[in-house]
Amino acid sequence: MTADKIKELVAQMTLEEKAAMCSGADFWHTEAVERLGIPASMVSDGPHGLRKQEQEGDHLGVNDSIKAVCFPAGCGTAASFNRELLTEMGETLGNECQAEGVSVILGPAVNIKRSPLCGRNFEYYSEDPLLASEMAGALIHGVQSRNVGTSIKHFLANNQETRRMSCDSRVDERTLHEIYLAAFEGAVKKEKPWTVMCSYNKINGTYAAQNHQYLTETLRGRWGFDGYVMSDWGAVNNRVEDLKAGLDLEMPGSFGVNDKMIEGAVLSGELDESILDAAVERILNIVFRYEENRDKTAVFDRDKDHETARKVAEETIVLLKNEKVLPLSEKQKVAFIGKYAKTPRYQGGGSSHINSHKVTSALEAASGVCDVIYAQGFDDAEDRTDEKLLVEAVEAAKSAEVAVIFAGLPDKFESEGYDRKHMSMPNCQNELIERIADVQPNTVVVLHNGSPVEMPWIDRVKGVVEAYLGGQAVGGAVCDILFGRVNPSAKLPETFPLKLEDNPSYLSYIGEGDAVEYREGVFVGYRYYDKKKMDVLFPFGYGLSYTTFEYSNLTVDRDRLKDTDTLRVSVDVTNTGGMAGKEVVQLYVADRESTVIRPVKELRDFAKVELAPGETKTVTFTLDKRAFAYYSVRIHDWHVETGEFDILIGRSSRDIVLSKTVTVESTVKLPFVYTTDTTLGDVKKDPRAWAIVEDMMKSLMPALESEQSESDAAKEAMSQEMADSMTEYMPLRGPISFGGHITMADVQALVDKLNALEE
Repeated sequence: MTADKIKELVAQMTLEEKAAMCSGADFWHTEAVERLGIPASMVSDGPHGLRKQEQEGDHLGVNDSIKAVCFPAGCGTAASFNRELLTEMGETLGNECQAEGVSVILGPAVNIKRSPLCGRNFEYYSEDPLLASEMAGALIHGVQSRNVGTSIKHFLANNQETRRMSCDSRVDERTLHEIYLAAFEGAVKKEKPWTVMCSYNKINGTYAAQNHQYLTETLRGRWGFDGYVMSDWGAVNNRVEDLKAGLDLEMPGSFGVNDKMIEGAVLSGELDESILDAAVERILNIVFRYEENRDKTAVFDRDKDHETARKVAEETIVLLKNEKVLPLSEKQKVAFIGKYAKTPRYQGGGSSHINSHKVTSALEAASGVCDVIYAQGFDDAEDRTDEKLLVEAVEAAKSAEVAVIFAGLPDKFESEGYDRKHMSMPNCQNELIERIADVQPNTVVVLHNGSPVEMPWIDRVKGVVEAYLGGQAVGGAVCDILFGRVNPSAKLPETFPLKLEDNPSYLSYIGEGDAVEYREGVFVGYRYYDKKKMDVLFPFGYGLSYTTFEYSNLTVDRDRLKDTDTLRVSVDVTNTGGMAGKEVVQLYVADRESTVIRPVKELRDFAKVELAPGETKTVTFTLDKRAFAYYSVRIHDWHVETGEFDILIGRSSRDIVLSKTVTVESTVKLPFVYTTDTTLGDVKKDPRAWAIVEDMMKSLMPALESEQSESDAAKEAMSQEMADSMTEYMPLRGPISFGGHITMADVQALVDKLNALEE
């Protein structure tokens, strides 16, 4: 339906109908207006599976939903670093939505992993905003190619579950733009999600649902978002003010209470009816976009989609350690130890919880493939060592050539609604790993978890496989990796620190009461660890393969460019091993010298390339201004400083293999406001300004020279250094104290003259 037709439709609606349209009819549907042919439209939880609830709804996964397919969670799909794979997964989800009559799937979730403790980290993609945005964009592209909408969430700065409905995320402007907004920005601009879901929390004192600056000025004004904004379930605080700020749809409904508030505000003149009309137009635009593109032939083929989930999972599994123990041979006698070998933990709790139509365990997948024995090892109902289970596991390990321990975090350790208390695995599992390593030198640990864990046993095992929460087909995917049927190709989308206390947000995470200060600023994840040169357990972007890759011939299409130009970067990648595989090529950019505090380097692009043994391919990237820029609070925009930048190609943030240096020239001069406190050193940076001040400096020199000692040459040199330093950091008002010839009025006149240069 055209925009004009929708406007005509809205003009025919009563005030009551328009107010009602801005609230859910129930837990999952928008309102219908039968007399005008406006249908109800269904939304459903996601983002890694269809959690469609036919009966009474809830947003914490308590009530049953239809049988569906659980794909790997965001923590895993981000590890694929594979845009095409995420698009394929999105296409599958979109088809499922069409088959089930769902207009919008609620996801993807792109909130930054500020701390390993966030209970909902398993849904989120990364500590890096570029990776998060690109993975989200790929999923959005796939879903919406099937004429089904997405709802990118949770906008904005929603990085903890503790007090999530009332906490105030206090984040400085630069950090918001470089880290937390950036995770949404690229996906919104490039892929145009049909809807955006706002978060519960406040941002710098204003609730997200009521935040005109971000819902309207940034989201719509700067990024061009043209869909509707919906609330997270129960995130509305003041319905009228929220509507003014740009929140279109309240979910779920308020049983008419907030509808009456909207009606009353329009009638009293508190709310301009045109604001209400615009919100209704945005909602109806999406309702009819779906309705007019219904694919009633779509079939939800769960078994087929299960295989797609397995394919996705194979690229979400990260090989973290391998001391010549993997891949396993089908001729080996293998002990599978740990409860998760038989009943895998493959998804997190809460609103994303999928009612899987079937689940494939590693034990099931390995049966008939090799001589495998199983021992439960632990019970995750409580963190207590069961000696009987432990002894059985040790005996199984002794009798095998290789022991594979399936461990990780139980359901109760990480879920929507609460945060983790620590970064440890259950003690009973750590003890199991230690005891198995005592008797079996060939021990491999497979981890099922949605967030980093400490690994006190890391030096005692030969292999570690990070399976994340790999969806209902995870068992088959893990066996494909373990037995070498698939070459591992995933990379960590987050840093695994040695211990929780190393995390940059450690001192301020959770906050005090409702106040949560983001004191680490832009130094989130690897940006912090690399700047501090800290040892980590595993760095961002890290992951091993069963083959080897070499990089060569890094080229740039120019050595000098303006910030308005683009830079073309190419690098050759060769598979130098004996097995076909995929490699993630990571491109980082480092500002060699900056006047602002910046990370050592930042991920600016990546590509995944598949190579046969001996094959070489050229990977090409195109970098624009944003690759070199930081967010300047002086101009409230992105800015590039003139200078040298290193183009870095790496296997991870800690393994840079090639580099090139280019010079970028800024086309924007930052405005500078002079005050009486401006230092002479800062004035000196502008020759025009320094020429004006120089006369004042000459009158000051005798006073400074009188401070010098003439006792010997060494002291004279030291005094000169001191004098130079004093001059460098002396404010413009400083000369008033050296002779009485200059007054504050003189200094203010000088300041006015300097500021005139900036106009």
